[in-house]
Amino acid sequence: MTSHFCRFSLAWLVLACCTTVTLAHQGPDPVAHWTFKRASIVDGVCRARLGPDLRLADSVRVVNDAYGQSLDLTDDRQVAGVSDAAPSDADSTPAEVLTVAAWVLIDEAESTGGIVSAYQDDQGKPQLAWSLGYDEHVPTFRLRTADGQVQVLRGSTKYQKGQWVHVAGVFDGSLAELYVNGQLDAELQLTDGVSWNPAGTQYALGGLLDAEATPLRGRLKEASVYDMAAKAQWVQHAFSHMVKLTTIEPDARADALAMMVEPYLQYGTQDGMTVMWQTTLPGSSIVHYGETADCPQQVEGDAAEIHEVRITGLEPETLYFYCVESKDDGGQTVTSDVSTFSTAVLPGTPFAFAVISDTQMHPVVAGKLSKLAWAQRPSFLLHPGDLVDTGVNDSHWTQHFFPGMHELISRVPMYPVLGNHEQNARNYYEYMSLPSPEYYYEFPYGDAQFFMIDSNRNVGPGSEQYEWLDEQLGKSQAKWKFVCHHHPPYSSDENDYGDLWKTNKSSRGDLRARQLSTLYDKHKVDIVWNGHIHSYERTWPVKDGQAADDQEGSIYMIVGGGGGNLETPGPYRPFFQNQVRRGHHYVMVHINGQTLELRSYDLDDRLFDTVQIKKPAATP
Repeated sequence: MTSHFCRFSLAWLVLACCTTVTLAHQGPDPVAHWTFKRASIVDGVCRARLGPDLRLADSVRVVNDAYGQSLDLTDDRQVAGVSDAAPSDADSTPAEVLTVAAWVLIDEAESTGGIVSAYQDDQGKPQLAWSLGYDEHVPTFRLRTADGQVQVLRGSTKYQKGQWVHVAGVFDGSLAELYVNGQLDAELQLTDGVSWNPAGTQYALGGLLDAEATPLRGRLKEASVYDMAAKAQWVQHAFSHMVKLTTIEPDARADALAMMVEPYLQYGTQDGMTVMWQTTLPGSSIVHYGETADCPQQVEGDAAEIHEVRITGLEPETLYFYCVESKDDGGQTVTSDVSTFSTAVLPGTPFAFAVISDTQMHPVVAGKLSKLAWAQRPSFLLHPGDLVDTGVNDSHWTQHFFPGMHELISRVPMYPVLGNHEQNARNYYEYMSLPSPEYYYEFPYGDAQFFMIDSNRNVGPGSEQYEWLDEQLGKSQAKWKFVCHHHPPYSSDENDYGDLWKTNKSSRGDLRARQLSTLYDKHKVDIVWNGHIHSYERTWPVKDGQAADDQEGSIYMIVGGGGGNLETPGPYRPFFQNQVRRGHHYVMVHINGQTLELRSYDLDDRLFDTVQIKKPAATP
């Protein structure tokens, strides 16, 4: 596995952190002021000396920089935190005039980005009142006027990615001004004025509360809000306090060791488990573990950015606790919270596993499914591919997949296959730790055996994977045999295999993958797990291309509802179709000896499909 730098996630934030004010020497104290230091944050809350406290997202990290500490924001799926709505007698929010200022570092340009914003309640939904922000090129100052329109004041000075900049917005009731690094950069006369109600106001820092907006990716050092309009000399004085920040080269701040991808689990066996994580810089790879939360034992792997440590010598069917630690050459250390995992069960012991596929670009959906699946305490996760939307895009791993699936894969091992969206990218092989050659492999678990195939490659008769699968299935003595690959041999989808709304011609499945069905018939595979189609489908048992008796054919399961944009079955019911459903979902499979129970749940955790398979008792 090669070392590979990636970024981690952060997001939503609403104002609140502490300490003394920077502009107090030449004007009144702010109504809200936050500086982002470790001392300001207690139990996930940034304590404000002035203004509301802030409840921080779990992914928020305070990092060191050349002039102290700042808040590192690298998660594009949520803002860093949120404040409670201000009470009716609140004095922490401006009503008619305003000054808002912040030290910010922007890593990624956005069409509409937020640095410090205020929202008011609009029939239960947040409505933007004002926002100090940025677009693809310049800082911005947005104000909602009395007529309900949002006026946007764009600066003329471009910000430089990775460079600290001081931005301030001033509004005196009619004139809006935008300052960049202490200098007036743009102004706009508003004829309609504004109408803000301080009661119920929420502050958002590091992003906007709009669902379509991408949160700030960069850093925040401090932010202030005043209920008065600052003069130019005052803004210039505020900028002068930390003017040296603007001299730091963009890459000079990359000396902070932080967790980019939280620990997750790979390839669990009866006596071992692989723990992986990623840090911003190369560092040592240490896993502390044990049968208590004190984690008294430790094992160390090679120094890296993407860390991979194998724990061996474990007992089967045993709960373990673990946490990780990395230290760089400069002495900086980063650690994780304590989590848990369980080793694989012995044959004869009941177990259960979760199946989620096609998580792709929707970490909110994937995160909810992950949480629901973990609540059922599966032994592991089976993932039939399309973990991300674009495999070569680092951020799709660090900001979509891993944050979304963290609650589940930090506690149970994940066994994936490659989907087409992975693009056979190096990222997949760096982030996964699977038996060689990794694009196909097998693993036993309890009374079952799983055979994992890359259906993006040649899988026809005579191919490497076809011959390997034939041999492995033939040798298997497991009671239950499962095969997993991304593309479905059978599918009722409306248009992936022929547009069934325009013609009755359709292959009704991937013909390349269907070549493998000969092996499934030959070796009596119980269930074939697929994704690719973003819907749910369970077939009747199929053998020799026909519906078969329960004890003869293989059931084909499409479980592509893990987060990708949903798809719909066509208007025709093919012979193999038993159950279809449009919607996001996850599946739980429970095995006890000769009995298998399959239960499928939607995004609201409602059971919508279930089936039981009973194998005849084994002949003595």
